[in-house]
Order: sequence, then C-alpha cells, then structure tokens
Amino acid sequence: MTATIPGFDHVRLPGADGVELAAAVGGSGSPVVLLHGFPQTHLMWRHVAQRLCDEYTVICPDLRGYGASDKPAATGPEVYAKRTMAADVVSLAAALGHERFALVGHDRGALVAFRAGLDHPEAVTQLGILDVVPTLDMWNVLRGASAAVGYHLFLMAQPPGLPEALIAGSADAFFGSFLDAWAADPAAVPADVRAEYLRASAAAVTSIVADFRASADIDVVHDQADLDAGSQLAMPVTVVQQDWGARLGYDAVGVWRAWAPDLDHRLTGAGHFMAEEAPEEIVAAVQDLLAR
Repeated sequence: MTATIPGFDHVRLPGADGVELAAAVGGSGSPVVLLHGFPQTHLMWRHVAQRLCDEYTVICPDLRGYGASDKPAATGPEVYAKRTMAADVVSLAAALGHERFALVGHDRGALVAFRAGLDHPEAVTQLGILDVVPTLDMWNVLRGASAAVGYHLFLMAQPPGLPEALIAGSADAFFGSFLDAWAADPAAVPADVRAEYLRASAAAVTSIVADFRASADIDVVHDQADLDAGSQLAMPVTVVQQDWGARLGYDAVGVWRAWAPDLDHRLTGAGHFMAEEAPEEIVAAVQDLLAR
C-alpha cells in the first residue's frame, strides 16, 4: 500500500496522453495543487496539506514517473517534458471539476508549476515556487567549481544507459545522499518517510532519469522560446528559496523578477526540504499567496 497523507483520499486521475496520476485529495474550498520534488513523492506535503485543508481543497499528485503514478517509457523527450507534465496537472484538476486552481511546486514539481504558469495562465490563479530557479537559468548559473552541487543534473543528462545503470546499482545510496545532504534538519524526514522515498525512487530510476534528461534538452528549448518571446508569468508568484544566489554568485531575485513581475521573493533558513522542515513557514507563505 502506497503511503499517503493521513485523512486524505488516495485516487487515480487522468493526466495527459493517457497517463494516470495517483493523488491525495482532501479538504474543501477553492483548489490548491501541490507538486512534490526529488527524491520524494506527494507525501512531502503531509504537514502543509493537513494545515491547508480546513480552508481549501488540497490536491497532491505524484508526478508522472514518480511514486504511484504511471511511468511511461521515454520514447521521446516530450514524454517527460515539463510542458507535458504541466498538461498532466491541468488535466487532473479538470477531472476533479477545477478549471482554475492555485499551484505550488517544490524542486522538480516547481519546474512543472513554472511551465504550467507559462502554458496555462487561464488555469493557474496563483503560483508558488519552492527552492529552484527556472531550468534555463539553472544551467546558466551552474558553472565552475560551484556546479559540483548539481552533479546529479549532469549525470542524468547523459544519453540513456549509463546513468540508469549506475543509479540502479546503488539506488538507496544515491537517492539517500540527497536526503542527507539537503536537509538542514534530518529529523524532518523520519525513518518511515525516508524508507518510502527510497522505495518509490528505486522503483522509478528510469523515469526519474528521463525527467532530469528532459531538463537538459526539451525543457531548455521551451524556456528559451518563452524568453525570446518575452513571455512572463501573468499571475501572482511567491518564491521561497534558500540563499542559493549568494552561494552560487547570482541575483536570485533578479532571475525571478525577469519571469514574474508580480513577485514575492522570500529567503528561508530551512534546508531544501522546507515543506517538511518548516511547514508553518510554508503554510504562511502559501496563505499569503492565496490572498493576493
């Protein structure tokens, strides 16, 4: 049985191109979709979702290729393009009767949310981003010795075969290393939750690599096309980040302001897994976003 958020219903919903997504759904009120990051599942939202569900309908899917969602074969880069994954989100929300919804994403889910905001402004009312910069900007700021922090991005960008074999051969050590390195408070990911993340990730090596590979290929093409066209996010945007700009030598606020004119940018003292390490802070940021 897939671990899910206590008190939420666990359902399967249609995404794009015949893919089905597993999701936890709870609460009532205006809809908020929460997208998880790597190497996690929708379970990362367990604290935030339970606090929000008194006021909102909260929808927490596993991204395609992750958790209990379908893991289609990457027959082309578009299968795990963030554009396709964003279409998944619009489809699953519509299946629940929501043509418009607020959207918050963390890490990989934030890249999907960013793409959804650009591609589907008629559907996304407010946009929340946790601890990333857009894909195009990410590749631009990762340079020199500081790029070592993102070694996994370069590994999984390689052609199919070697990355999958290397990771599958030591899946728990590989995925667990990120849970160890990126958490300022390791206790925020307790043993049972950690075990679920590792189990789910080990079962999804091929699709997880395909997701990352797309971000070195088709996602860059899509972001560049929007940059060249002057496209921007039309809705209110809140970004909560660690101070990566100072660490990597770039202007994080400036990067986000170029895409999001209506921007609330916040720095946190929590680690990367901030929805689990500092849920009250993230709940407050989401509530402030939804009030805009």
